[in-house]
Amino acid sequence: MGFAHGAIAVQALHAQSMPPNYYIAEVDVTELEGYVKEFVPKAAASAEAYGGHALAAGQKVIPIEGPPPKRRVVVMRWDSLQQLRAWRDSPRYKEDRKIADKYVASVRAFAVEGLR
Repeated sequence: MGFAHGAIAVQALHAQSMPPNYYIAEVDVTELEGYVKEFVPKAAASAEAYGGHALAAGQKVIPIEGPPPKRRVVVMRWDSLQQLRAWRDSPRYKEDRKIADKYVASVRAFAVEGLR
């Protein structure tokens, strides 16, 4: 019994020491109203179910340097890259993504490891 508790504690400490991962997506939305109404609530719910936390999402994007980003930008925080990948590879997200595809011309998405 003590071994099991020790293993759980080690896993918890290991998870705490790993830096978070951030998912950034630039979305070229062709029909914003439908995208926000039909896709965004489903994607937000499925991401949350997989451990994702939305930090920023919207159309009010202010370019600072370089070419401007797409019409909509999303920033999410994940405890691990594995959680992020599990969400993106999930049947639930893939089904929801079919809705988004009706309203999106292109997406540029990537993950970046955060600082501790």
